[in-house]
Amino acid sequence: MSARISAEVAATPASGIRALANAAWAHPGAVHLELGEPDFPTPGHIVEALSRAARDGHTRYGPSVGLPALRAAAAEKLKRDNAIDVPADQLVVTAGGVGGLTAAYRALLSAGDEILVPDPGWTNFTTIATMLGATARGYRLVEEQNFRPDYDHLATLAGPRTRAILINSPANPVGYQWSAAQQAELGEWANRHGLTVIADECYDQLWLDEPATTFAAAAPDTPAITVFSLSKSYAMTGWRLGYAVASGPGGAQLTQALARVQEATASCVSTPTQHAGIAALTGPQDCVGQMRAAYRQRRDLAVTRAATLGLTAVRPAGAFYLWICVPADDTSAMALQLLRDTGIALAPGGAFGAAGRDRLRLSLAAAPADIDRGLTGLAGFLATRSSP
Repeated sequence: MSARISAEVAATPASGIRALANAAWAHPGAVHLELGEPDFPTPGHIVEALSRAARDGHTRYGPSVGLPALRAAAAEKLKRDNAIDVPADQLVVTAGGVGGLTAAYRALLSAGDEILVPDPGWTNFTTIATMLGATARGYRLVEEQNFRPDYDHLATLAGPRTRAILINSPANPVGYQWSAAQQAELGEWANRHGLTVIADECYDQLWLDEPATTFAAAAPDTPAITVFSLSKSYAMTGWRLGYAVASGPGGAQLTQALARVQEATASCVSTPTQHAGIAALTGPQDCVGQMRAAYRQRRDLAVTRAATLGLTAVRPAGAFYLWICVPADDTSAMALQLLRDTGIALAPGGAFGAAGRDRLRLSLAAAPADIDRGLTGLAGFLATRSSP
């Protein structure tokens, strides 16, 4: 007799990004531009802080909500960099940004409930909901208006089981960055519909033109859970460290719900890693500025090179991706063929929702030479496909 898999898990599709990455890892010499993986080393003072914590015996359980010193450091960082002033006891330390998102979904959604998510948007915005027996409904974005939500479309999606709406700025995969006015508008809309906002701001420090506005600062009267991550800003993807902050009306209640989820699912985040997080948030921040400057330079070079090659791409204002138009309705098949023919690995746009069916995502978190190889290889591949 075989094991019975839950209906929710069985219904959760595998990540199209990971599927392409798995194929690329099996392809010798592949140019890896498919994952959002900073190519910088984790700054030395952060590595040393973890090592010192382990040597000093800080290897035992910690509070489910996180070490007090890390929560205090995160609260100070939010005041310093994000213009929001929240008490440390309204923050919960999580296992990366995805841990914070999962806790937020679990705190707000019951089986059969619905959440509105951007289309295009990161794959897990949908799969987390499916795993919980909830439904994610994609809302359209208006590219000509800085990817503002299509509120007419949103009105057709919000129903009696809708509990939350997710926003992502700076955004993966498109790289748009909402203004304070856009976020305030979304907050007012959410209030009218009785929804809590989940704001994924894991790229908050990777703005490329102007500092990003945090939703909690733009819409302080809207109930919200904002998720931050150290993965991208400090090149700590494998460390799995992030935090979620509750704000607006009912913030204390939301924090308690997040803490309950964390206690039941993770007990606590790795204690030595939390000590590294303290060093990241309180130590020198020039490392973040240096990485941001490198991504900005790569963005500018990539946008110029793409135009020279005849490729149409969105100029990202934040994060580190190039969203490229391609003549295809099945970018999963195209991305695999591109990998086989050229050794170039790009993420299929269809993995990010219906709006990405004719797009590919190129990660700028790679060496400039590899980015150029990726764009040149893609242009040549498309030219070959269009030849009679």
